[in-house]
Amino acid sequence: MIALLTDFGTADYFVGSVKGVILSINPRATLVDITHDVPPQDIEAGAFTLFAAHSAFPPGTIFVAVVDPGVGSARRPIIVSRGDQFFVGPDNGLFSYLYRTDSHQAIHITKDKYFRDPVSPTFHGRDVFAPVAAHLSTGIEASKFGPVITDEVRLPVSQPRKLKERVWAAQIIHIDRFGNCVTNITRELLNADQEKTARLKVKDKTIRSFRTFFAEGRGKEKLFAVWGSAGFLEIAALNRSAAKNLKVKRGDLVRLEISKRA
Repeated sequence: MIALLTDFGTADYFVGSVKGVILSINPRATLVDITHDVPPQDIEAGAFTLFAAHSAFPPGTIFVAVVDPGVGSARRPIIVSRGDQFFVGPDNGLFSYLYRTDSHQAIHITKDKYFRDPVSPTFHGRDVFAPVAAHLSTGIEASKFGPVITDEVRLPVSQPRKLKERVWAAQIIHIDRFGNCVTNITRELLNADQEKTARLKVKDKTIRSFRTFFAEGRGKEKLFAVWGSAGFLEIAALNRSAAKNLKVKRGDLVRLEISKRA
C-alpha cells in the first residue's frame, strides 16, 4: 500500500502523474489518498496531518509525503523507516512529529538509478519520490537507496512549557477545517482526573468545560475542550468555528491551569 499526502490539489495533472509513475513501476500497488489539500507550502500543516493519519494504516504501508517549497534546491530526499512503515519525501521537517515517538532511521536517497529520467527540478514528487516509493514497494530494501543520516531537519515542534506548579504554557499547533483548535497538550500532561479542576485560557477567554464528544451536554458554554482523535486536546465549539470565536491562529498560546482539589 502506498499512501499519498501532498499540497498539489486536484485541479492539475500533478497527483495523476505521481500515481502514473508508481503504477508504471509496480502495477500491483494499492494507492490511497490521505489528502492533496494541505495548504500550499505549509510544511507544519503537512507534518501534523501525516502524523494524525499514519497510525490508521497497516504495517508495511509506504507514505509519499510532498509539501516541498524547496524542490530543486540542496534539500535532501529521504526515506524514514519507523516501526513497520516507510515515509518518502523531502528532508524539510515534514516528518518531525514522527521523530518524537519511537525509534526511526532516516536514509538520504542518493541512488539516482531509482529516479525517473529525466528529473524535473520542479517536480520531485513525480520524478524522485514516486519512483523511489514504487521501487521500495517491490521489495527493495531501504538501505539500497543511500546512506543513513542522523541530522534530519526538524521543525521546532513545541511541547507545553511549565511556568510554575500546575501551570503550563501550551500552544495551538493546528486548526482543522471545522475550526477546532488542536493544542500540543497530551494525556501525558493532563489525565482524566485532572480535567475536573483544569481550565484553559486563550486570550481573554477561559474554557472550563471538558467533553468526551462534541454534542455532549449542549450546555451554555460556547467553547469547550475535547480529546481529538490524534491524541491532542482540542478547543472546540459546537457546530461552529472555535478559531473564529477566539480569533486565533496556529502558534497562539494556550495557558493550562490545574487547580488543587478543594
